[in-house]
Order: sequence, then structure tokens, then C-alpha cells
Amino acid sequence: MAAQAAPASLSQRGPTAPPTLLLSDLHLAPERPAALAAFHAFAAGPARDAAAVYVLGDLFDWWVGDDQMRDPVVATVVAALRGIADAGIPLFVARGNRDFLLGERFARATGATLLPEFIVVELAGARTLLCHGDELCADDAEYQAYRTRMRDPRTQARLLRLPYAARCAIAWWLRRKSSNEKALKPESIMDVAPDAVTRAFRQHDVARLIHGHTHRPALHIHDVDGVARERYVMADWHDCGHYLAVDANGIHARTISG
Repeated sequence: MAAQAAPASLSQRGPTAPPTLLLSDLHLAPERPAALAAFHAFAAGPARDAAAVYVLGDLFDWWVGDDQMRDPVVATVVAALRGIADAGIPLFVARGNRDFLLGERFARATGATLLPEFIVVELAGARTLLCHGDELCADDAEYQAYRTRMRDPRTQARLLRLPYAARCAIAWWLRRKSSNEKALKPESIMDVAPDAVTRAFRQHDVARLIHGHTHRPALHIHDVDGVARERYVMADWHDCGHYLAVDANGIHARTISG
């Protein structure tokens, strides 16, 4: 999918501009109270002083449709997101491999803008490509086939027509199946494919790429056509909250707990 240019208001506006905050792979769920507490601390604290907030996929550990917002724990997350948007902070949410069914009802309730698979924004003067990251794991042919099938609007429409309880059961089964399959796959196949990363840099003509998904936080330098380009991988919220703050002085890794 071709990248979409970000509105001018998303660009940094000079050295005194507040930071843009990016986070991914929170996997929020009732059984993850530490991550939930960290998220609420983030939403009530750093997020309120940001130029913009980008959640790059897997905000939730699973999402079976926007009627999941009736869950009391989910309702608190939705309210916290709404609080960020109501404070005048531009809020953007990408769909991940766990919450690809996030829809327009969720967007309206939270005040968030749902992002396409790839989007180019200008952060601190650098064209930056943002995505969840599973799009780049091209060597895992089995997962990519599954991903293509589940992102098909016809498949999603069929899923959403099922009763809520049935969708919850399917989500539980898929999560268990995924865990079992990961245990049998080599580590390398579940990371991003170098060729896919190179294609992304070339196709979108960017100096920097930021993504999550792999749960392997690091800064990588890629030589693409003789030019050094940066790839930042964001951390998952397993031990505490993690996010990146981008300002005129660079990119800074931050942590937060509840």
C-alpha cells in the first residue's frame, strides 16, 4: 500500500515544539494490569504534553470488533484515549496483527485517526515511515498468507457478522495457535526481512523507519543505495511502558510505569 502524506500540522514546528510520542505493542488486556496501569499513567501524563501521539499497532492484546468497547476494562482505555484527543493532542492509531479489526466506531469514540499500513510523516525535519512492522516480516510466508486473508474486507465482514462470544472464542484459538507455531519457528524468520526493509526505504523515499511488532527494540543503520538510513524498533510493554519521544534534539527512549 502506498504511503499517505501526513497533514502539515503533523510536522515538527521548530526547536521549541513539544515531542511527538510513538508507542507500540501494548497488548492491553484485563490479565495485564501492569501494562494497563502504565498506559493510564502515559495517557494522563506525557501524552498531554505531546505534539502528537502515534500508537503503531497492537494497542490491545486482541480485538474482535468495536462492540468490545462494552468491556469495562476496554472502556477505561477508550476514555483515556478520548482524554488525550479532547486535550487537543492529535492522536493516531494503527491496526496491528492483534487488533486489525479496530473500526470507525472505535475511532469516533476515542477521537483517534486510524492509520493506513504505511504512512510518511516529518519528524524533527526527517521524512519518517511509520508502520506496525508485521508487513516487513516477508520471510514468514505462512504468516503473510494468514495476514493477507485476515486483512481482506470480505473475511473481516464475515467475522464481524458472527456473535460476539463466537468471535472471542476464535480470538482465543488464534492466539493459542500463534503461540504454538512461534515455538517451532526459527527466530530469524519472525524478524523483518532485510529485502523488505530496503524496499520500504526505496519506495517511500525516507531517511528513517519506525516500527514495532518484533519486540526487539534497537536502532539499526541500513545502507540503502549508498545512503545510511535509520530503523528504530520499539519495545513491547511486557515489563513496563515504553515509548519514543522525537524532538529537535533527536529520538529518545522513555519508560513509564503505573
